[in-house]
Amino acid sequence: MSVRADVISQILQIRGNTKKEFPPLTDDLVLVDSGLDSLAIAILVTRLEDTLGFDPFAEFDDASPPVTLGDFIQCYENAVKLSAVDSRPTV
Repeated sequence: MSVRADVISQILQIRGNTKKEFPPLTDDLVLVDSGLDSLAIAILVTRLEDTLGFDPFAEFDDASPPVTLGDFIQCYENAVKLSAVDSRPTV
């Protein structure tokens, strides 16, 4: 599964626990407007750490926090790329 699919899947699972109406998950959706409060976002990050094996907000020094869902997904995709580069064997 792709990083994007993992993130979307986890968001849908978290949002599925409530009966609220939620906006569609688009890249330009502002996280504070996503229907996820700070606790739900913390749960999302924890679940993604369990699924993907890392927390990009703890492991990588990113200057600015993500504002949109697209930014959030990009943080994880960038962390995957960086970890792949870091894990290459040295010659």
